[in-house]
Amino acid sequence: MHIGSLYLKNNILLAPLAGITDLPYRLIMRRYGIGLAFTEMVSANGLIRAGRNSEALLLSTEEDHPLGIQLFGDDPQVLAKAAAQVEERGELIDLNLGCPVKKVVRSGAGSALLQDPAKVAQVVAAVRRATSRPLTVKLRSGWDSASINYLEVGRIAEAEGADALTLHPRTRSQAFTGRADWSHIAKLKQAVSVPVIGSGDIASAEDASAMLTETGCDGVMLGRGCYGNPWLVSSILARQEGQPFPAPAPLQRLEAVLSHFELFVCHFGEHKALFDMRKHLCWYSRGLPKAAAFRTLINGTRSFTELQQATKDFFQAAVDLVEN
Repeated sequence: MHIGSLYLKNNILLAPLAGITDLPYRLIMRRYGIGLAFTEMVSANGLIRAGRNSEALLLSTEEDHPLGIQLFGDDPQVLAKAAAQVEERGELIDLNLGCPVKKVVRSGAGSALLQDPAKVAQVVAAVRRATSRPLTVKLRSGWDSASINYLEVGRIAEAEGADALTLHPRTRSQAFTGRADWSHIAKLKQAVSVPVIGSGDIASAEDASAMLTETGCDGVMLGRGCYGNPWLVSSILARQEGQPFPAPAPLQRLEAVLSHFELFVCHFGEHKALFDMRKHLCWYSRGLPKAAAFRTLINGTRSFTELQQATKDFFQAAVDLVEN
């Protein structure tokens, strides 16, 4: 798959997910074959003001590529300056026109921009002038059911220089409720000439295959379906090759969990791992015996050593149960 001048080894992309797609998570997903991964969304205002929190979201390594950097903001010139500032740190710049979070929307950024297509044009044009990197735009279907305007916004973004569009076919008002309307992806694909990437409700290889077939989109972007399930990428790629892909055994889960732990501690330290790894462990444990008790236990742990030992014990018990 090509996005502008960027060649990807496949058409499976990892969505930018606030609080999730940090460096350790991206590195784990790369081991399972993801074609392109994105940073968490980064504030353009924070970047140009040299904010430490914004800068921390750009932490990367040599193996963490190709990397897309997603920016959010509402000021065209601020976004342009931020794009120019970070373009050497990734292979692609993405503009967030889809975030439904109230804090972001109140600032005029994210999905709030869908209410002002003229401003979308200004934003995309300004960033396009500021960077030579491939430029993508991630959007939703509209602000609410009465103002669905993804076709208008998509055409504007293409006209102003976007190299690809990613559509999550829910409105801002829906947030993450209800079903994503994949027919919107199909209509957008017919309306523009740049690649269209579909997003929303992909939890299995069958879902990814169905989206590609039903909509004609050029690629799929994975989000919540990957929580505790990096094997989703491998299963999609195996299906594309006509190969079987069995569900991961407990031993595979244990290996992934220990790798995730190691990467998190390496890059962020034990204190941050104690708190931030809990959510990942809750997802990794889904479907295993005594998972509910394990989640209760780790959410009450007070030290990293305690958390690590509880994790090893739980997943090793699952391995032993299968082997015996």
